[in-house]
Amino acid sequence: MPFGCLTFGEKKDYNNPSEVTDKYDLGQIVKSEEFCEIFRAKDKNTLKMYTCKKFLKKDGRKVRKAAKNEILILKMVKHPNILQLVDVYETRKEYYLFLELATGREVFDWILDQGYYSERDTSNVIRQVMEAVAYLHSLRIVHRNLKLENLVYYNRLKNSKIVISDFHLAKLENGLIKEPCGTPEYLGTDDDDYENHDKNLFRKILAGDYEFDSPYWDDISDSAKSLVSRLMEVDQHQRLTAQEAINHEWISGNAASDKNIKDGVCAQIEKNFAKAKWKKAVRVTTIMKRLRAPEQSDAAAAGPATQPAGAQGTTTAAGDAPAAPAATPESPPPGAEPPAGQPVPGARPESGPAAAAGSGGNAAPGDAALELEDPSSRCNGETAAPLPPTAEGSDEQNG
Repeated sequence: MPFGCLTFGEKKDYNNPSEVTDKYDLGQIVKSEEFCEIFRAKDKNTLKMYTCKKFLKKDGRKVRKAAKNEILILKMVKHPNILQLVDVYETRKEYYLFLELATGREVFDWILDQGYYSERDTSNVIRQVMEAVAYLHSLRIVHRNLKLENLVYYNRLKNSKIVISDFHLAKLENGLIKEPCGTPEYLGTDDDDYENHDKNLFRKILAGDYEFDSPYWDDISDSAKSLVSRLMEVDQHQRLTAQEAINHEWISGNAASDKNIKDGVCAQIEKNFAKAKWKKAVRVTTIMKRLRAPEQSDAAAAGPATQPAGAQGTTTAAGDAPAAPAATPESPPPGAEPPAGQPVPGARPESGPAAAAGSGGNAAPGDAALELEDPSSRCNGETAAPLPPTAEGSDEQNG
């Protein structure tokens, strides 16, 4: 079934897995995300390379929902700054999404590697992000997961465009969007009291309690601070829209400074985000273990129906994975390397030029919502250690 023929709600006509392998060569797993596995894929006819996202239906209801949602949204969009969907296949056991392959680096990593980095460079990135966000909002689509990890250079050329990736949390806006979702670690504080961390953080966000921390913001122009402040307005009627942000002097005018601010930006990125990346790596491993847990449950179900007294286990709703012990940030996931040096302290939610670059698009109406439900990350980036192969799931879990 070629891309464009899948319509949700109709009786499903599944693809045969051979239809996928007849057209594409799938390489090794590049990495595993919370909801999917990422491959490089080559079209056998054109020899063109793509990114393939493979969602396993047996991994639960949230995974199936994420796959269907990403397909629905990506079929609606076509914009130069959005990674485009190319092909879709649905078998009885998997969803395969084939997307353009962005061969450039993430903005996150690109900044760290520059010898010279200015507000003008940041302004160029934010302009492209805002143009994509304005386009999405014109279609009443909210991305809900805008962050540096989902902003990628399309290729390795000097003047490469920026593309936005990862739309499984995106949503069609048909009223007030209330549920939170996303990655609170991006706004981590120095507080090690994890029990109260989120409560304190969310109180600050709801109150619009932020500041431009010294020394990181000392060399940042007043125009840049003005734009950030307008995007951080709690009142959505006072907050700039994406299109209004594009028209701001810091983006469309000459107000962005050419001064080299690389040292301050890199210091703030490392302070704000290194810990978040580490915690995310732990969480990915933990979630994937939970998703794989039903296989063991299925094997146990094949045995006697009763369990000995004291046997541990939980019953969950159909399609959801049973609970598993949560990993801690201090426990490295299998195959992962800890960040260089000692663990870095988190930063306050408001600090850093890099935070401004990441939150600029996020602060547009509808995208300012904190994303706590299903944290996600990039689909282009470093190779992670592949998970061990797993048994195929039941044919009954099909969306």
